[in-house]
Amino acid sequence: MTTRRLTTAQALVAFLTRQHTERNGIRHRFITGTWGIFGHGNVAGIGQALLEPGSAGMPYYQGRNEQAMVHAAVGYARQCGRLSAHAVTTSIGPGATNLVTGAALATVNRLPVLLLPGDTFAARPADPVLQQLEVPYAGDVSVNDCLRPVSRYFDRITRPEALIPAALQAMRVLADPAETGAVTLALPQDVQAEAYDWPEEFFAERVWQVRAHEPDQRELFAAVEAVRAACRPLLIAGGGVHHSGAETALKVFAEATGVPVASTQAGKGSLPYDHPADVGGIGHTGTATADGLARTADLVIGVGTRYSDFTTASATLFQNPDVRFVNLNITGFDAHKLGAQQVVGDARVALQSLVQALRGHHVPDAYVTEYSEAKARWEERVTAAYAAPDEDARPTQVQVLGVLDSLVTHKDILINAAGSLPGDLHKLWRTRSRDQYHVEYGYSCMGYEIPAAIGVQLAAPGRPVWALVGDGTYLMNPTEIVTAVQERLPLKVVILQNHGYASIGGLSESVGAERFGTAYRFREPDGSYTGTPLPVDLAANAGSLGMRVIRADTVRDLREALARARASDRPTCRLRRDTNARHSVGPPAAQAWWDVPVAETATRPSTVKAREEYDRQAAARRRHL
Repeated sequence: MTTRRLTTAQALVAFLTRQHTERNGIRHRFITGTWGIFGHGNVAGIGQALLEPGSAGMPYYQGRNEQAMVHAAVGYARQCGRLSAHAVTTSIGPGATNLVTGAALATVNRLPVLLLPGDTFAARPADPVLQQLEVPYAGDVSVNDCLRPVSRYFDRITRPEALIPAALQAMRVLADPAETGAVTLALPQDVQAEAYDWPEEFFAERVWQVRAHEPDQRELFAAVEAVRAACRPLLIAGGGVHHSGAETALKVFAEATGVPVASTQAGKGSLPYDHPADVGGIGHTGTATADGLARTADLVIGVGTRYSDFTTASATLFQNPDVRFVNLNITGFDAHKLGAQQVVGDARVALQSLVQALRGHHVPDAYVTEYSEAKARWEERVTAAYAAPDEDARPTQVQVLGVLDSLVTHKDILINAAGSLPGDLHKLWRTRSRDQYHVEYGYSCMGYEIPAAIGVQLAAPGRPVWALVGDGTYLMNPTEIVTAVQERLPLKVVILQNHGYASIGGLSESVGAERFGTAYRFREPDGSYTGTPLPVDLAANAGSLGMRVIRADTVRDLREALARARASDRPTCRLRRDTNARHSVGPPAAQAWWDVPVAETATRPSTVKAREEYDRQAAARRRHL
């Protein structure tokens, strides 16, 4: 047998450079780069292994924060349609534990990322070593075990030869659309540097087919019968539509049957906003059109959605007593939800099969007229929300979106994850292309936007990429601005300075907690944070990290600033200050409920009143079995 003598780390890097995915006959290199911050747990192992072949073998990206590196890798994988991904390596100790939040985000959103944290010595020549967590009841536990519950596959490579089955299992999970998420291979630092005679076959080129599972014909037949029997069907497009490349199949289905299409946060853009069948976002942050249709639908067709509480309005949205569900999903775990008729299979293949089986079927014309007129009325509300009173007015957050809406084309990509922006965007944003809308709302992780924009920009060079952040999110994780500057990536960062946690402040007020602890203001003598706003200059901070900064206080300034940022070939930050309330003219209120429990007993009138409203809304909850 031909062998090659390499360290474990060198063998892993060589293996990863030869892994490919293939879908629809098109091949993609799978691991196209590795992010890393080096310490004593990986500098002499993975660090040396990445240095050995140079950037031609495995491109390396230098990050500033381990969590942010995972976010960048996730943004890259999502933009690549999960057909290519990045690895992330860290030292042992805090470097490894900083991966946990990013790993959870990747797994929740079904996006592949390979995590390669250093680990304590397998041979235990000294015990404990620097940054080792000692566990009295178990000698084989390290901080990397924190990654087990947030990883789709986990292994600790305690011997060089153990890497062979572990690396193959890691690739199997990463490339499988039904299983993918974060995968962790914990690498003890002594094993990383240990040499071994590796079989040459380990380094052979491998192609992992991204399966497009055909649905079971019996399940498909039952779904067809349900659609034919329905008078008011509604399709909910989830992230699985994008993951499977099913946008065209969905468009054909909608046009052939007339079934209206609503979208989750992950599914928005499955149809462009101006398609006649697109009725906008659904659920707590959805449109009046989509939510109104959901309340009266007699059949809900879920495609690639996991039915989060925002989508179902905490189980209060689907109120037709005779409503039934058909779920098309790559996993049985998600397909069975809400007592649905399951169609387990690839979204694109399943939709194509439905179109064929439903040939000649169309919803009633009166239904099409109803949702078309409702869609037109909603678009009028969007236009009104976007409009500013005059060019010298200070723009609200929604008006910032309106100005941006007037400047972008189908090439632009918008990234957001947390705060009040996801709700405004889901309701109002006019999505022009399948990948323009990039809102991470599975984990809704503050600090995601800027690093994810770096990953997206690496996957989509030449396209304008916008990271939209509030001041709360910005303050949590601005450090990857340095990475964008270093890599000469022309990100556009729009900071909306609302002087606090705006969305949580609004939520706090709605549940009777009076915006407690949500404002960025000086503490008053009574202990409350109700003084003047903090004199924080976020633009100066971004500028100090190397960004070009443009300030804008009026609509006119904003329009010019956004146009300049879009044309810029270097990282550019645009700041909108707002010393007033979050909105003077806001978006339409929530069109559906969200269950956030309110204290059952309280003395403050605001809480008592909020509890009364909570009890009224909660009474509408249904269990669909």
